Amino acid sequence: MSSGQLRIHEQFRSRFLRNQRDLIVYTPPAYADQSWRHYPVLYLHDGQNLFDGATSFIPGQDWHVGQTADHFIQTGAVAPLIIVGMYNTKARIGEYTPTHIPKLGGGRADRYAKFLIEEVKPFIDGEYRVLTGSQHTGIGGSSLGGLVSLYLGLQHSRIFGKIAALSPSVWWNQLIIHRFARAATVEPRPRIWLDIGTREGPRIVQDVEKFRDVLLEKGWQPGRDLHYERVDGAEHNEAAWAQRVGPFLQFLYPARETAV
Repeated sequence: MSSGQLRIHEQFRSRFLRNQRDLIVYTPPAYADQSWRHYPVLYLHDGQNLFDGATSFIPGQDWHVGQTADHFIQTGAVAPLIIVGMYNTKARIGEYTPTHIPKLGGGRADRYAKFLIEEVKPFIDGEYRVLTGSQHTGIGGSSLGGLVSLYLGLQHSRIFGKIAALSPSVWWNQLIIHRFARAATVEPRPRIWLDIGTREGPRIVQDVEKFRDVLLEKGWQPGRDLHYERVDGAEHNEAAWAQRVGPFLQFLYPARETAV
């Protein structure tokens, strides 16, 4: 069976962020052959770390998203989907955080949301055969990318019905994401994959599990619309996150929810 294809849209400009970045788009096997078919879509941050070790933050270490998606789609475990990787920029900390901290900066996540929702998404909707609607649209990332996925996914749940938060930086600004989630009215509730490795630093497992508990208090149900995983021995790096791509795709995009 054929494998998925990657296409890069270089220097995609944002008027909201006043910068530009590459977008890398994965289309699933048989996308070109089935011109009648439309697909769910997943937007992932830190795009340079997803598909190619030559562009990743740590050279040679990437998430292997393309090969993993190919495998799970071809074995019938995951629904064929389109994956959009949005490269980060020098403004990464600012764009991926909801609030400003004096020593670290940050606080441009709402503007980044406008970039994603009002610029990237309409472009992808026009350029590719995607299924629209929140039940077909996901957002995901790791570390600060996991934090911004939770923040945007909970705030814009009518747009994003699926969230992948790998090792999210819930510590940001004294656990502000906990307070935000506790106070937010989230309707409809997105399906959430949440995980953390046990070798990512002190207190982080405890802080992520407290966030999981906030979701449980808000009505999320394990196995139904929430999957939490504590990954023994996993560190905070691309190699660790690569191991979780297949599992989170299976949870968020199971093959039974097929494209039309």
